[in-house]
Amino acid sequence: MQFEFSLILWLALLGLTTGFLAGLLGIGGGMIMVPFITAILSGQGIASELAIKMAIATSMATIIFTSISSVRAHHKRGAIKWELVKGLAPGIVLGAAIASMGVFAILKGSALALFFAAFVGFSATQMFLDKKPTPNRTMPRQAGLLGAGSVIGFLSGLVGAGGGFISVPFMVWCNVAIHNAVATSAALGFPIALANAIGYVVSGSSLSQLPPYSIGYVWLPGLLVIASCSVMTAPLGAALAHKLPVKQLKRLLAGMLYALAAYMLYRGLNT
Repeated sequence: MQFEFSLILWLALLGLTTGFLAGLLGIGGGMIMVPFITAILSGQGIASELAIKMAIATSMATIIFTSISSVRAHHKRGAIKWELVKGLAPGIVLGAAIASMGVFAILKGSALALFFAAFVGFSATQMFLDKKPTPNRTMPRQAGLLGAGSVIGFLSGLVGAGGGFISVPFMVWCNVAIHNAVATSAALGFPIALANAIGYVVSGSSLSQLPPYSIGYVWLPGLLVIASCSVMTAPLGAALAHKLPVKQLKRLLAGMLYALAAYMLYRGLNT
């Protein structure tokens, strides 16, 4: 694999874009990063099966860094419900471990691509319709939080996303105010990303066909460039969030997500 200037430029552009959109719309960058990293790795001669898995793992690893600045901003505003973070985090770690160290390694890259396409297509539909779940109940007790966290961690581990599209609707549905749900979801992004990233490293450590500068399924050059760039633009997106017609922007982004879902569907069916 050759690290040409154009490759670094593409990774930087991807990081700048995903960071900005994450700050502007409150989305996890995984749904945007995974298809593009898959294409980049495939273009560098990596087999499709491995490229898909490395894209998911690398995308998740970047969230470790991008979530930190988001958590700091939300914490300063007192918006994070830390009691929910403490209740959901153990299940998240458990679900992430099952996904990243077990199911992820067993499933073929084509199956993961198809699952990713379905997940992103569903999320794009929710974004396009801008549906707000009717809050009509309270958060479950500890056993329920453990189960909910396990589902969030597991699904996030399979698609390389931070879990916001699962945790935010769930919390709003359970009568948590939307701004608290978004902030709490941002705080949950760190344990989701850390647990899954560790799992990807462990489950991929025995592979012999990994490209240079990889730790397990995590591709370090992509991680370093994307994470450093996305951290820079996330605050810019957040600053513009209250000045632009976000509802219309969400629908435009939904259209792009449909295209990315179609691309991953194509990769899954032809891998």
